[in-house]
Amino acid sequence: MTRWAVIFKDHPDMMAIRADKSRRDAHVAYVKAHPELLIGGGLRPDAGADFCGALWIVELDSKAKVEVLISADPFYVPELRNYEIFAWGKILEDQSAVL
Repeated sequence: MTRWAVIFKDHPDMMAIRADKSRRDAHVAYVKAHPELLIGGGLRPDAGADFCGALWIVELDSKAKVEVLISADPFYVPELRNYEIFAWGKILEDQSAVL
């Protein structure tokens, strides 16, 4: 299984999607239903600033499957959110990280 880092970059209009409670609830339910999405969250240029993107760490056996996971997420709006996917290796593989 490969670990993937997904970096999302949002258009400023994505804030309206984030503010939609029903869309956010659907996004949270989607994330909870997909344990292959190990950790994720919004990115901001500074504490307290508006979100400008997000980061996911995903464990799946192909980049294509990561793209399927992304495309089905209720927060993914192609016109408002771009992404890049990178194969990711964790330093100190023998140690756990708790956030």
